[in-house]
Amino acid sequence: MSATFFSRSKRHHTPSEMAKSGGLDGRLVTMTDPASPSAEAYRTLRTNLQYRFVDSPPKVIVITSPGRREGKTITCANLGVVLAQADNNTLIVDCDLRAPEVHKAFGLRNPYGIVDVLSGEQDVQEACHVPVPGLKVLSTGPIPPAPAELLSSRQFVDLMDQVRTQFDYVLVDTPSMQAVSDPLIIVPKSDGVLLVLDAQKTRKGSVRKHVRDVESIGSRVLGIVMNNTRVPKDNYRNYEYGS
Repeated sequence: MSATFFSRSKRHHTPSEMAKSGGLDGRLVTMTDPASPSAEAYRTLRTNLQYRFVDSPPKVIVITSPGRREGKTITCANLGVVLAQADNNTLIVDCDLRAPEVHKAFGLRNPYGIVDVLSGEQDVQEACHVPVPGLKVLSTGPIPPAPAELLSSRQFVDLMDQVRTQFDYVLVDTPSMQAVSDPLIIVPKSDGVLLVLDAQKTRKGSVRKHVRDVESIGSRVLGIVMNNTRVPKDNYRNYEYGS
């Protein structure tokens, strides 16, 4: 199954708008403008994740993109909020150990996080922030010298096993797939991938390549979230689903 998400609300900022502003804070439309078309679109995305995989519902979900600045982090943050708003015990883990941004989306500080948990200096519950009821955020903490080695460690596998039992949903934000190998290290520990695209700049060949990369390691692409689309003004949201 593939799912494609389109949003046109002006409050759903495109990657280019985020680059101009220099940050992600204020882009959580699910918190700042819950009645907006974009917030409703995230709720529809939540519904489809919950009910279109009846036989094997995904619990640990990697959210990544082919390239940089395609909206993966803000998609992860908004999806985490709407999952929590539906009374799901939800965790967001920032596994972009090179250029972390999840804490920026929520306006949080990042003095500690998953790096401290993996080193044994902190417990996962102690290291989490709670930006909204039902949602915990595990940011990165200090940037490690060798991110790929840390994500390949036994400690990371154990952490993913642990949070799988403690939360209803675990959303994992990773670097873009074309940049480093980190996403493909993380994906096998998950139940699938949401691939976030920019409709105006992501090339079809890049999408096909990364879908094949995910499938080649025995995982699945749960859906495709498409940002920065151009649709008629009288059609703010449109979803396409197919096998």
